[in-house]
Amino acid sequence: MTELVFVVPGRLDQLTGGYLYDRHVIDGLRSRGHAVKVIELGPNDCETALAELADGTTAVIDGLALPDLEQAVYDHWRRLRLVALVHHPLAEETGLSRAAAERLTRLEAGALQRFRGVVCPSARTAAGVEAYGIPSERICVIPPGTAKPDRPLRARRGPVRSLLCVASLIPRKGYRVLVAALARLRGLNWQMLCIGSLDRDPRTARSIRQMISAARLGRRITLAGEQPPRIVMRAYRAADLFVLPSLHEGYGMAFAEAMTHGLPIIATTAGAIPDTVPRQAGLLVPAGDAPALACALRRVIAEPALAVRLAAGARAAGGRLPDWRQATKWWEQVLDLPESFSALKTGTRNAIWTHNDRTIPPSGGK
Repeated sequence: MTELVFVVPGRLDQLTGGYLYDRHVIDGLRSRGHAVKVIELGPNDCETALAELADGTTAVIDGLALPDLEQAVYDHWRRLRLVALVHHPLAEETGLSRAAAERLTRLEAGALQRFRGVVCPSARTAAGVEAYGIPSERICVIPPGTAKPDRPLRARRGPVRSLLCVASLIPRKGYRVLVAALARLRGLNWQMLCIGSLDRDPRTARSIRQMISAARLGRRITLAGEQPPRIVMRAYRAADLFVLPSLHEGYGMAFAEAMTHGLPIIATTAGAIPDTVPRQAGLLVPAGDAPALACALRRVIAEPALAVRLAAGARAAGGRLPDWRQATKWWEQVLDLPESFSALKTGTRNAIWTHNDRTIPPSGGK
């Protein structure tokens, strides 16, 4: 493998799904003996980040950095070996104006044409990249690994009382829909713990707090803010149900983590969520539909047998998910390919791996 560099927007230690994916892959490659340099892109680094790299360097660029690196990509793509990691199409972010979304679509579509390959976390995201006109042989699907619980899972047979959501308070995660749905369930016995940054979008955080106060749910919904991974894992173990009504997901790492802990899932049909959460593991409702979300929550809270059945399905699905060791091996294969991802082509897509009972081993086996 040539010299390897990962370029990420801002600090790598941020606790979001995208940054956790980046960090696990980087740590995994290093543990397998690869020298990996990380460039944490700052406001003054856009012109120099790629210019200072030696010819032939393999540079993996997190797709979130493309708006800042657009010109640098056009300037240096011929002499560098560029690989993009696209968590989800930039224009799919919730709250963008039509003009902003169209600008990001043009930017991403144009820039990705200059990359040797594009890695996506799901087939749904890969389809979005292919819609930009990127040849399918240059697109590869590598889902995130999932850390498995460090102790045996307890059987989930009691009533559903403790609800958990793990996501930053940003518009795309659907917190407004969640609070509106919970306001319809005042007569049921539940407590809601929300773990996720309150600082990424202060306006959204203020709005959600106001909604909670107006609904008089302040004693039942806890906004715990961002927490370290060990606290998040403890929350998964203590919860009875995981709920996250996202308006779009490129994969949904929190859903995968919840399933590995045997939690029944309530989510939406947005983006890649139906690919990540199989029918046996959860109830999926239309994105943005608070009454439908409330109905799903009511069913799982009021029907213990349903909760037990979904928990068993989640546990089974979580057990089939790849761990980070396997995800790192797939990345290693991709980055060792000299020109494109065509060596990984399969009969269904250029996916290395998909789930929901469809495993496609890469060349050389699993």
